Amino acid sequence: MNCIIYLRVSTREQAESGYSIPAQREACVKYIQDKGWNLVDEYVDRGESARTADRPQLQEMLHRLKEDQAINAVVVHKLDRLARNIEDHAGIRAILRKAKAQLISVTENLEDSASGKLVEGILAAIAEFYSANLGMESKKGMLQKVKQGGWPHRAPVGYKNMRDKDGIAKVIPDEEQEILVKECFSLYATGDYSASELHQIVLKKGLRNRWTRKPLARSKIVEMLHNKFYIGKVVWQGVVYQGHHKPLISKELFDRVQEVFRLHDKAGERKRKHPHYLKGTVFCGGCKSKLSLQLAKGQYPYFYCLGRHQKNGCKQSYIPLPIAEKQIIELYKDIELPKDFVQRLTDKLQKELLERESFNVKKRQFLSRNIERLSSEREKLLQAYYAEAIPLELLKKEQDRISTEIANLEAQLQTVSAKFDLFEEIIRKAVDMASNCAEAYKKASPKVRRMFNQAFFKKIYVKNKKVSGAKYTEPFDLLFNFDKSSNKDCLVASTGFEPVLLG
Repeated sequence: MNCIIYLRVSTREQAESGYSIPAQREACVKYIQDKGWNLVDEYVDRGESARTADRPQLQEMLHRLKEDQAINAVVVHKLDRLARNIEDHAGIRAILRKAKAQLISVTENLEDSASGKLVEGILAAIAEFYSANLGMESKKGMLQKVKQGGWPHRAPVGYKNMRDKDGIAKVIPDEEQEILVKECFSLYATGDYSASELHQIVLKKGLRNRWTRKPLARSKIVEMLHNKFYIGKVVWQGVVYQGHHKPLISKELFDRVQEVFRLHDKAGERKRKHPHYLKGTVFCGGCKSKLSLQLAKGQYPYFYCLGRHQKNGCKQSYIPLPIAEKQIIELYKDIELPKDFVQRLTDKLQKELLERESFNVKKRQFLSRNIERLSSEREKLLQAYYAEAIPLELLKKEQDRISTEIANLEAQLQTVSAKFDLFEEIIRKAVDMASNCAEAYKKASPKVRRMFNQAFFKKIYVKNKKVSGAKYTEPFDLLFNFDKSSNKDCLVASTGFEPVLLG
């Protein structure tokens, strides 16, 4: 009798059950030799699950059975090597019957009788149950590992998998890649680079996928910058757990990176055909829409109102780029503080800061108590989930709520927790910068000018080819709008954009 053997093993089964390919082959070959049959060929699927019949070697074997009528039997080590669900088993069995080939199991007695078919059906059902149960147990095992702070998959870029002396799987920093990952976060946190620019930089520096050694795609860089694994957290099925692995970056750096993403999305800046350091900063003084850059006849750059382009009724005319650049330089001249005014302003700011610091002490205590309360609430929520007292969806919903509230409170606490001397130094530097910035801006490169604009302004409005107003960033909004009720000693914002000096 002419026979072919079919062998299959998944990596998990080989590791846990000992059903290696050589072991199956040895048992099948011995069985055929003992029977005095003729072994024609063998088909092997390595690392393939039997939950589906879409296995390359299995399909090739079934195709051969349809074409080669000389094959009399298919020999397997065990029935579950062939299929682990009843539907696939029945389909494979039908093909074998049509080809008039027997199915023979080395370890199970399959008779071609009514009782034999019943036993075969039961064995197929058991195999399906085993497969489903194994999948459930595997998921439960992975969830339990995550709850304990572990990670059940391949380590992210910057880490590597290893086993300690007791054979326990762990994730540790990858000495080759962790420095590049840290640099990636640090560079993006500056706000000076787009995701595409950062992608090119880290590729040149050698950041690679540890497993394939291939360069990382841009999407993978973005995914990495959003991954809480790098601050010591493990996110599994939407739930956040505390990991046991070493964080590569601080939470402060991670939060700065997320803020840069939000700012880039809000500014709506994209690296298009015509980049310029004013894009994302200048807006229409009429309809408040963003100004975009275009080339006339392929060589004359000008800004135009996107609102007018979208036909919102705005009538603002185009602004040649040189005129726009000159107007911003003039703006910096107008916002400079006179040197004889600086000391008086600094003294008044210090007095204001002392009053604020007294209030901040009480506010810090209030915020800290609320953070402790929410942290305790989150821990109780996890314990309730572990005890199966609440469903996963409720846990996710409540955890998202608590995480959002804690993040908001921590952001407030971080703001009010700035020490007085540090905040005072920031104000001093801001005053000094506002006293000497015009000449520096005029001499600066486009990249530095962009940094100046982002440091000083949220938005600059241009109307009729002239700057008509501006919204300042902190702390410059404080300088240019400080104590508007005072009539002598401070800077006051006018109805336009220029700060007006009194006294």
